[in-house]
Amino acid sequence: MFDTIPIFSLLINLILLVAGIITGYAVYHLKLSKIKESTSQIIEEASTKADKINKDKLYQFKVELQHKRSSFQKELQRKEEKYSQLESQSLKKEKELRREENKIKIMEDRVNIKEKKINELEELLYEKNKNVENIISKQNIQLQRITNLTIEEAKKQLFTNLEKQTKLESIQIMKGIRDEAKESAQREAKEIIANAIENIAYEFTMEATLSTVELPNERFKGMIIGKEGKNIRAFEEVTGVKVIVDDTPELVVLSGFDPVAREIARITMKLLIKGKNINSKNIQQMYQKATAEIQRSIKKAAEDTLNELKITHVHPIMKENLGRLRYRYSYGQNMLQHAKEVALLTGSMAAELGFHVKLAKRAGLFHDIGKAISNSAEGSHVTLGVEIAEKCKEHKVVINAILAHHEEAEPISPISVLVTAADKISGSRPGARRDTLEVYTKRITNLEDIANSFEGVSKTYAISAGREIRVIVEPERISDEKAELLSTDIASKIRSSMEYPGQIKVCVIRQTVSSKYTDDFDDTSGYE
Repeated sequence: MFDTIPIFSLLINLILLVAGIITGYAVYHLKLSKIKESTSQIIEEASTKADKINKDKLYQFKVELQHKRSSFQKELQRKEEKYSQLESQSLKKEKELRREENKIKIMEDRVNIKEKKINELEELLYEKNKNVENIISKQNIQLQRITNLTIEEAKKQLFTNLEKQTKLESIQIMKGIRDEAKESAQREAKEIIANAIENIAYEFTMEATLSTVELPNERFKGMIIGKEGKNIRAFEEVTGVKVIVDDTPELVVLSGFDPVAREIARITMKLLIKGKNINSKNIQQMYQKATAEIQRSIKKAAEDTLNELKITHVHPIMKENLGRLRYRYSYGQNMLQHAKEVALLTGSMAAELGFHVKLAKRAGLFHDIGKAISNSAEGSHVTLGVEIAEKCKEHKVVINAILAHHEEAEPISPISVLVTAADKISGSRPGARRDTLEVYTKRITNLEDIANSFEGVSKTYAISAGREIRVIVEPERISDEKAELLSTDIASKIRSSMEYPGQIKVCVIRQTVSSKYTDDFDDTSGYE
């Protein structure tokens, strides 16, 4: 009985072992199943992520492809536009070449005509020389027979006669050639000027020596004047511009000869009215703000003009004075617009004649640069312009154009002559310079009356729109020395008794004419 206990214990252990093995196997299968399930889930998630990544990459690839396609289309469009532009330029160059060919052909025809005429003249001179030789031979024989002159004396007399005859014929031939050349030159000049004018689009402007500022109501007039006139005096002292407050409703007037200062004053006044607080401190602050604004405007006006005309390497001082011309007027014509017109006209004519186009535009643009400071400095705008140009080391042709366009120096280049012509075209075109007939007539009459009031003056003519007067004096009463003194006296009287823009040239002319008459030719041969 006691022997069965170990066997029973062994069986129990065996059963427990089997049960443990079965349990372990079950646990193993359970874990294996979980592992498989987890692995399957991981694979599925990985597959989902892979699909998403592929879709993102595909979308990104499509976006990049679309961007590249758009860039390619833009580049293609740019290339097409550039090709179109080049094609247009090529056509333009082709037209220019055709025009040049036509000009060359015309010049060749003219040269051929001239050569033909010269050949004809040479033949004519040859025939005349033959006739002269025959005449000389006959005269030699006749002189030797009639007189007792030696051959040398006879030759001398014949040569004297021949010289007189040849001179007369040469003068006649030269006069014909000169008249023909003059007529041809005038015709070509008219064509060139007409073409240049056709290419310019003019803008009409008006002169303003007064600026007006509108007020919200009449109460602001009292604020502008201030207590005992304190504000208005401060404003005039700071800006240098006179303020006129009259009975005109809701309006004040600013008066001053310097257009830049007047414009600064106008902006200052508008800023003060907008702030509704006018006192000495605010006037100074608003004036500084307005000055900065005008300086920016001046700089922009100069840069825009230079860019439009494609003029480079301009000294800052020249650039600033060019911009100041935007606010400068002469006889109603805006000086910056006038300078631009002269530059375009000069450049166009220079291109037709084969001169330096860029230099011509530069000379035309700066020919009136002195007017930028002529209201605030002593001297004529020509003198001031030359000073500015020399200080900025401008080209000598530009300096000469400034001097020559008012005949204060002889032109050293054809470009100076073109600038003078373009200046007159721009200033004399219809609508360029506005002036009422009454004011113009009164100014001209006053100038002539002042000159005629001096003793010894015979006649006075006001020319060049009143910028010059020519005084003709009686030579027997006015000597050369007195004529010089008379011009000074007339200029002084004009300066003291008249108001006028720019300067007036006084030219006194003293002329002595000596005349003699030959005796009447009395030919009584053939009459009894």
